[in-house]
Amino acid sequence: MKKFKPLAVLGTGSDVGKSVVAAAICRYIADLGISVAPFKAQNMSNNSGITPEGLEMGRAQIVQAEAARIAPHVDMNPVLLKPTGEKGSQVVLNGVAFENSTALSYHSRKDYYFKAACDAFDRLQSRFEMIVLEGAGSCAEVNLMPSDIVNFRMAEYAGADVVLVADIHRGGVFAQIVGTLDCLPKKYRDMIKGFIINRFRGDIELFKDGVDWIEERTGKPVFGVLPWYSHIKIDAEDSVEIEKLPTLSSIEAAIAKGKPLIAVIKLQHISNFTDFHVLAENIDVEVVFVESLIDLNKFQAVIIPGSKNTRADLAWLEKSGWQKKIKDYAANGGQILGICGGYQILGEYVDDPDGLEGEPGRTEGLNLLPVQTVLKAPKTTTLSRFSWEGAEGEGYEIHMGQSYLTNRERGLPMVKVLERNRKPCTDDASKYDGAAASSGNILGTYMHGFFDSWEIRKKWLEHIGIKSVTSLESDVLTLDRVARKNRDYQLLKEHFLKYVDISKMIQID
Repeated sequence: MKKFKPLAVLGTGSDVGKSVVAAAICRYIADLGISVAPFKAQNMSNNSGITPEGLEMGRAQIVQAEAARIAPHVDMNPVLLKPTGEKGSQVVLNGVAFENSTALSYHSRKDYYFKAACDAFDRLQSRFEMIVLEGAGSCAEVNLMPSDIVNFRMAEYAGADVVLVADIHRGGVFAQIVGTLDCLPKKYRDMIKGFIINRFRGDIELFKDGVDWIEERTGKPVFGVLPWYSHIKIDAEDSVEIEKLPTLSSIEAAIAKGKPLIAVIKLQHISNFTDFHVLAENIDVEVVFVESLIDLNKFQAVIIPGSKNTRADLAWLEKSGWQKKIKDYAANGGQILGICGGYQILGEYVDDPDGLEGEPGRTEGLNLLPVQTVLKAPKTTTLSRFSWEGAEGEGYEIHMGQSYLTNRERGLPMVKVLERNRKPCTDDASKYDGAAASSGNILGTYMHGFFDSWEIRKKWLEHIGIKSVTSLESDVLTLDRVARKNRDYQLLKEHFLKYVDISKMIQID
């Protein structure tokens, strides 16, 4: 098997576009007929997914694997940190929940995790012709550099060339690049082949002087300036994209246009927010993430999303006033859907006897569904095929807890599970998921990816009272999940090739 030199995509900061650049490069190389795989030694994100083997990894590398036209594998992301609070995370090692760790104790074991990452990289490199690595955050955090296992230390182990990505949209792009170089030791500066400037708005010709200045000052080339795009949808890794929450005026503007509003409560520990990307693409509805208290009667439906710390988010809902708002909305017949942690929140209580999310104890839920949840190991991680109201869908389950229906007069199971990790579900204990209140307006399920199926999406919109769904049937929206993603990966590659001189960046003989 021919081997090509690995390429590491590092950044001047968080959310500068490293993941998307790496995905574009993976698609480009794959389309040359070269077997390529993504790799990120350590990911920190609550937005994870499941491999075909039923193991857990960061969604960014799942996206990059899809772009590379291969199945995701945990060797592509051997260490995943899922924050459970300000100072602690669940550590997922090689796809399996390994330990709950404070930041301090995790840093004390960095050599152990670095070896695990190197072993995963070696396995991956033995199976593919080229590896595209992704860094994390800023690659020049001088206080973290001695214990870093994901940026230059990993790129050095891999023998990779480095391309540095900077984000001009957030401002200070010259300082981003020059400042990053100035913070690095010479051996790391020498590994950087050049730069990609991301998210440019306006006339690129007007930035030519800026490119010239960067190249003259650093002695390294700018491989390209990528314009801002809005016609491509790639799943994001972090919740940075939902930090810019809608204002009351923007919500009122949507109402003035006659669009039904769907609210997603932005929990303090929100996870898997990409569940709602495909729903937000429907032209007849407006999906908004809300954090500050607002009148829920403005909304056609309210969604409570996944959470990495369900009990802490229940406490936040009560303290912030959201609990009363949500329960009043439900009492008035408002439509509510809970997904994963949101499903647990809708139940009677969440019990954590072993302290998996913090101090052991029990927290009262919203009591809108007749469900009781006990948090316990092992973690459920499955790719699942299911049906709801006669429509089939494919999704995935990631949760520590088991939830049990307590009163079938108040509610029944919501979905029928057909398969988990490619195995048919036949016994009563495994073939049902979630709960639907007898009143009909409260639903809960563990199924992430619930809206990915067009038929299920259409049925749910009709369920909440949005009947004019025929206008949603554009070619893009009715494509199945795989076809939609492939379309976006191709558009991303074309966008990338149009503005980046990739032949200078990657030497493919």
